[in-house]
Amino acid sequence: MVSAIASTYLMTRVPTSQWSIRLARRVAITDLLVLSWVVFGVQIAWLGLDSSAMGFSGSRGDIAVSYTLVSVVIILGWMVALELFDTREHRNLGVGTQEYRGVADATIRWFGIVAIVAFLFKVDLARGYILIAFPLGLMVLVFSRWMWRQWLGVQRRAGRFVSRVLLVGSTSSAITIARELKRNPEAGYRVMGACVPTGVTGGRLPDLEVPAWSGTTNALAVMRDLGADTVVITSADELGPDQVKQLSWGLNPGAEHLVVAPSLIDIGGPRIHTRPVAGLPLIHVETPKFEGRKLVAKRAFDLVVAGGLVLLLSPLLVAIATIVKFSSPGPVLFRQRRVGINGRPFEMLKFRSMVIDAEARLAELQAAQRDAGNAVMFKMKDDPRVTPIGRFIRRFSLDELPQLFNVLGGSMSLVGPRPPLPRETDVYDSHVHRRFLVKPGITGLWQVSGRSNLSWEDTVRLDLYYVENWSMTGDLVILWRTARAVARTEGAY
Repeated sequence: MVSAIASTYLMTRVPTSQWSIRLARRVAITDLLVLSWVVFGVQIAWLGLDSSAMGFSGSRGDIAVSYTLVSVVIILGWMVALELFDTREHRNLGVGTQEYRGVADATIRWFGIVAIVAFLFKVDLARGYILIAFPLGLMVLVFSRWMWRQWLGVQRRAGRFVSRVLLVGSTSSAITIARELKRNPEAGYRVMGACVPTGVTGGRLPDLEVPAWSGTTNALAVMRDLGADTVVITSADELGPDQVKQLSWGLNPGAEHLVVAPSLIDIGGPRIHTRPVAGLPLIHVETPKFEGRKLVAKRAFDLVVAGGLVLLLSPLLVAIATIVKFSSPGPVLFRQRRVGINGRPFEMLKFRSMVIDAEARLAELQAAQRDAGNAVMFKMKDDPRVTPIGRFIRRFSLDELPQLFNVLGGSMSLVGPRPPLPRETDVYDSHVHRRFLVKPGITGLWQVSGRSNLSWEDTVRLDLYYVENWSMTGDLVILWRTARAVARTEGAY
């Protein structure tokens, strides 16, 4: 059976060691083009085409170097910094925020070095040239990496530019890891098979189209017959330290890889730190923090952005309010009791998008709930209570704009878990109450991952992931993804 399955992939299989080098080179070329365009573009825009412009002058002598040479040095140093911070490492490309953080860290550190060198050696560089080139370069670099990420996501969903994985461990842990990797093909891991301690029915993992073999001692042979290049140990219960060591020694250095998956899911990277202690690779998982400077920064960000949006969108707010008022009987704003941080109730604001007696008619529509795929949250794709104008403003999430005043008042945040109705919290499992450790948000991880199309289990999983791993960087990414989702009207009803 191994040979038959392997033949399906061998014609298109490219080892990770090969495609990762090729991908890194392509990204490096893009980085070089971006930096050259930005740095030389800023030089020309700020200093003009005067080739006599000098970059260095000091009191010890008339040392003069053209700005063209300065630009070349800045570009080359920037490229080196991006390499040193592993921004082109295939494990960082296309998934998570580590790639973007690496690009930002490399840029900031290189900017600091340039500033320190200019100060210590009394280098007289045009301030505008430096202060424009670095921020603009960072923005264009991040945009180019985002473009690469979109392309790479398409390729990986088609099975290209992926590490082909053999899972080794208990059946339950192999199923969990296989499901998570299947759920996120953009991560770049394609499960080819699994080696589990005992036999499985039909030679496959239950509920998954993943071939499975009994026994873990023949993992290397199975991996190579499958054409895989990565072994993922999903649990160590069936594999002792000596067996794991022998397995790692049997891998071809540089061409085959070993990954150990701890019994942790939905834990963000910044909370995980691997530290060698007494020869043991211990994984330290920091507990989430819900107080301190991060919360102050989040609140300040909410106030600045929400206040700015209210001022910027005030004509639109007035226009929507006027249209809602004269399009159907009833108030402009819909006020609804929701549950916020620490379980405290608050009044959430929306532009009214339904008829006046919408709440009274809710009971007769509950029977359709099971068809909506969500057993707790009521969502109906063609809700008859929605007015024609309401359907339009819902499509583009314009009905949510009054929640900016909830943010200014402190009951909500720009980004956070969905604010539930009191009747929903009555049927919550105990672990779901962790959603109340942070403020609810206008948008959140679940909204940009499917919005109304998600099941209740997926909604809870995404909200709890946000609660456990939230960061300002993550909030910015969610806000950007929200703008894209709204523009495409994905899953909004």
